[in-house]
This record gives sequence, C-alpha cells and structure tokens, in this order.
Amino acid sequence: MPLPRLRRPGPHAIVAAALVSAIVVGCSAPGGDHPAVTSATAVVEPDCGTGPVVLRARFEAGFPLAKALTDEFTRQHPNVTWDVREEQFAVLAQNAPRLLADNPPDLARLPQVSDLAADGLLRDLDGYAAWFGWDDWPAAQLRQMRVGPGGRPRGEGPLYAMGFSASVTGVFYNKDLAERIGFREPATLAEFDDALARAKDAGITPLAGFNAGAAAGLAFPLQSLMAAYGSPEAIDSWIFQEPGATIDTAAGTEAVRHLQRWLRAGYFDADLNATDYARMVDRFASGRALFMVDGDWESGALDRRLPGRVGFFLVPPLRAGDRRAAMSAPPTFAIPARAAHPDCAAFFLNWAVTDPTARGITVRVGGALPLGPGDADRPPVEPGSVTAATIAAASRVAADGTGMDFIANATGAILAESWSPGLQELAAGERAPEDLLRRVQADYTAQIGG
Repeated sequence: MPLPRLRRPGPHAIVAAALVSAIVVGCSAPGGDHPAVTSATAVVEPDCGTGPVVLRARFEAGFPLAKALTDEFTRQHPNVTWDVREEQFAVLAQNAPRLLADNPPDLARLPQVSDLAADGLLRDLDGYAAWFGWDDWPAAQLRQMRVGPGGRPRGEGPLYAMGFSASVTGVFYNKDLAERIGFREPATLAEFDDALARAKDAGITPLAGFNAGAAAGLAFPLQSLMAAYGSPEAIDSWIFQEPGATIDTAAGTEAVRHLQRWLRAGYFDADLNATDYARMVDRFASGRALFMVDGDWESGALDRRLPGRVGFFLVPPLRAGDRRAAMSAPPTFAIPARAAHPDCAAFFLNWAVTDPTARGITVRVGGALPLGPGDADRPPVEPGSVTAATIAAASRVAADGTGMDFIANATGAILAESWSPGLQELAAGERAPEDLLRRVQADYTAQIGG
C-alpha cells in the first residue's frame, strides 16, 4: 500500500482534536517504517530519531559528493552511521532489480527508476514530498524522477527518487592548451570543429574520451550533438517513454555521422574503446587533451587540481544565437520499498538539499547547483573557477528550458545492451550511423513492450 500523503498539521487538525479521538493507523511496505498519522492530533515527523541507526547505501564509484554528504550528516547526527558500497554506473543499472529484491539498502543511486517502480521495488516518495515541501519546488527539478502507472511514461505521476543537484554536461577545456591554438569559446558547432582540427594540427589530443566495456562514454558527446541537430524536447520524449517517441530520426543520424567524423579524424586517443572514465579524467587533468565532454561533478576536483586553468562551455548549436541544450538532470537516489530505515533515508535526502553546510558541499565537492526551492540561497563560489562556469551553465539551461535526461537512462537495459556495444562498434568502424540508431530503437521497443 502506498505511503499516506502527509501534510503539516494545521488549524483544522487542532479543531479536530477537540472533536475526534479515533486512532488512525497507516500501512507500509514490508520491512519499513514510514511517516504515519498516529492520532487525530499528532503527525510523526520523518527523521532519524535519537537511537543508533546504520544506514546502508549503494552509491556510484568515482563520484565523491554522496560520500562527502554522508560524512557531514554523521557529524551533525552522530547517532547515524553509514555502511556504503560503491559500484560503477553500468553495474548499478544492471544489478538494481536483484539488489532491491534480495538485499535492499536504505538508499541507492539508481540510474533508471521506471521499471523498478513498476515492479514495486521502490518506495513512493509523495508522502515525504508533501511533508518536507518538495512539492513547492520548481516542477522541472523533480520531473525526471516521477513515474506514471506501470512505469511509464516518466515525467508524471508519483515521485520515486530524489537528487542533490541539477547536474549539467558540457565541454571542459584546458586554458593553457587553449592559449596555444588561440582558442575562444565557440558560438557554433562549426567553430568547435575548427578548434578540434587546430588542436590536432598542433599535436594536441583534441578530446579526452572513454568508451570501455559497458560505460558507453561516447553517449555524452553524441547526445550533445543530437540536441544541436534536433531538439532536447524530442530526446526527452524518447527517454521518458512517451507514446510514439523514437531515437531513430534524421537529426539523430546526422549527429551520429558528426561523431563518426570526429572518430575518423583521430580527435580521440586511439585506445578509446579500452579507456575507462577514471583514465579519461586523468588524461585531461594531466594536460594530455584540450577538451573533455563531461559533467559538472568533476568541477570541484578540477578546481583543486588545476585552479584557474580550466574553462567550461555548453556544446554550441548549429546556428549562432540558438539555444544551447545539455544533459541536465539530478543523479537519482531512491529508497527501496523494503528499506529498513526509510524515514531516516528521506530525512537525509531532505537535509542534503536544505542544510546550508550540505548545500555548500554540493557546490564545493560536486561543482553543481543544489536542488531546492526557487528562492533558496546559493552557496558562494570562487569567481573565475570552473565551478562558477558550470553553475552558470546549469542556470542558463534551467532558464532556457533546454535540459535533458541522459539517453542511457531510457530503460534499465538500454545502456548495457544497446548503447554500449553499438558505440564501441561505431568507434571501431564496424557499425554505420544509421544502423546504430535503428538497433537501439528496436531494442528500446522490445524492452518497453511496445
């Protein structure tokens, strides 16, 4: 049974107290406690209590923000400690159903939630959203984490996940290398292409990239190109499984061809298909590539490692002056239906976006704009830092309404079964652009039962 939808007690509850003495009891998912109305006058606030609590969490490896927030949470709430296990993005996506069914943690980083929600493996967070006031935030912040009946479409229905920040992807660049080729931030995709060519001619690796195993790292630049040739709205429609949506479009094919030209021109390192995410970031941070298409979660680390020497811009459009689109969606954290401590996990999620220290950590460590009310105070950021640039870019995308979720999140299996092998074959010259999107669309249709 879903969580009762909770509201903060108001004057009507006080009047009712003089008239009603009945006890109201809620219901919960197996193994979980939840915010419940326990009498006509008392609403039990979801929190972590005062006794010892061990929260079990499954997070994504290589991204320090979640761990930094859990450490600060324990500092402020010493009765709560954490048992954290970290895994790669693709592993989390592939193993999520079994994990949540057999040995659910209290909190899990889940790349895709629609099928898991449909299977009853995730907790409906609407009750918490009402209690904590998440419903009052700008709707776009939480849209990606809402799931309709039966798991589709996404973007509407109950809330099944939360996030810490509105992450944004774009192009990082090394200012020292950029100066060598006289680079200025491009206004069009053609100007960006010109900069890539000039870097190659100067003996500089133009693009740091990764595409090893099930990572599908080329999906980052590909989706940016797809938005430049098409529209972020059409891409989001496909990701959200809206009826009739397709990724196999003329604009999408042109974007894959553009990426193919980058590959054939040698703009990436030759061992791209054997390079993992950590190695890509290290190559960029070590000055061995001019550009890196990545997300703001690296901004904090780059500011510490290369202070003042890294810039950031959104992938430019085909025509100067057109809107710039970007993948801009919160990394999703969900509470399993059978979590042992759902109230405490929800309390942590709310603390992470409302506590001033936590919001500062999100900026400093995550390099990102924290979620929260539209009028929430923004933590200070160092002028001229790459974090300042990524936060400005995220604000621009939010204002323009050009943010997208990630194409690897369209279904639970689309990353490992479709994008990863297809993009590896594209990089190896073994798959044509038209075949890539046709195959992905066929797999997608089969996976959503369409």
